[in-house]
Amino acid sequence: MLYLDYHATTPIDPCVAAAMLPWLGERFGNAASIGHPIGRAAGEAVAIARGEIAAASGCAPEELVFTSGATEANNLALKGVMQAAGRGTQLVTNAAEHRSVLDPARRLRRDGFGVTVVPVDATGRVDLQQIADAIRPETRLVSVMLANNEVGTLNPIREIGDLCRERGVLLHCDAAQAIGKVPLDLRALPVDLLTFTAHKLCGPQGIGALYVRKTEPAIPLVAQIDGGGHERGLRSGTLPVALIAGFAAAVRVAAEVREAEAERLLALRERLRSALLTAIADAVVHGPPTDRLPGNLNVGFPKVDGDALLIGVAERGLCVSSGSACTSANPEPSHVLRAMGVADPLARASLRFGLGRFTTADEIDAAAEIVTEVVKRLRGRGRRVEG
Repeated sequence: MLYLDYHATTPIDPCVAAAMLPWLGERFGNAASIGHPIGRAAGEAVAIARGEIAAASGCAPEELVFTSGATEANNLALKGVMQAAGRGTQLVTNAAEHRSVLDPARRLRRDGFGVTVVPVDATGRVDLQQIADAIRPETRLVSVMLANNEVGTLNPIREIGDLCRERGVLLHCDAAQAIGKVPLDLRALPVDLLTFTAHKLCGPQGIGALYVRKTEPAIPLVAQIDGGGHERGLRSGTLPVALIAGFAAAVRVAAEVREAEAERLLALRERLRSALLTAIADAVVHGPPTDRLPGNLNVGFPKVDGDALLIGVAERGLCVSSGSACTSANPEPSHVLRAMGVADPLARASLRFGLGRFTTADEIDAAAEIVTEVVKRLRGRGRRVEG
């Protein structure tokens, strides 16, 4: 199998697996059981991991709230802030966000909160002026992702953060796809809440975190899970020590290799892009030519049936997707490509290639060959659509 779906999830790095292993065996304690040595050892492991993640991200350990992943962290950020603010206040986000932001926003709208969804441009980027125009006196929170999960577009978070500071509005940023891939220093980035997850950077599934900037007074945040008061009352539940240890190891390894990996993945991405566009002259690259994740490539293939394309490459052993993994069961075209103005037929016939730490040049060449063969075969058999 050729795995080029690193935006959906990533294989666990061997160093991460090694860091997790002791906590899956004899060191099985509950981090909240501080009355005996086994529990205290687990608590110390969590504290060390929290400190490592915080140090790599430029924040204080107490500013991190562990969650089950990015979806829960996004829900805690949006619902927590808005529920604390009360009905009638407003949330501003954009049409290209992940569903774990857009769906909570819809829920908030149904619950009586104001929600404004601003458009994005043809590259999937949020326009600063659009955000400025959407902010009103009742606006409490703006939510803009750092890196888009489908087309890799990097948003101008620093400028948006400065704008929010000027207007007295909180800024949340979903950085699930960006952590470990682009520079991230929360000491310098003007965001108030930021979402992390481990499984996008060769860490384990099922663990993430929400950064909540320490301010005076504290940012009001309503907990979404009650029962025990863990994580300073913001997220109750027994902490998964093995996953947290793996999370910290994944962050540590990603920080060590980030610059070299970015350069390597950029070269592999351009190799794939060149091969596809040379073989299929009318293929369309979605997203900006620069200011995007180095390992992301999203390509549309006109006049090809999208379902047949995805099935065809999968039958040849190529693992890619046509959009977010969270919406793969949805028959609708990608909402991100739609928001960028891509016509439905082309959006359906688009493939997202996610390159990562274990991707090789041979795999890139094989993937280009498979996609080219399938596209030409479908066109030759008449499996075509208009547009």
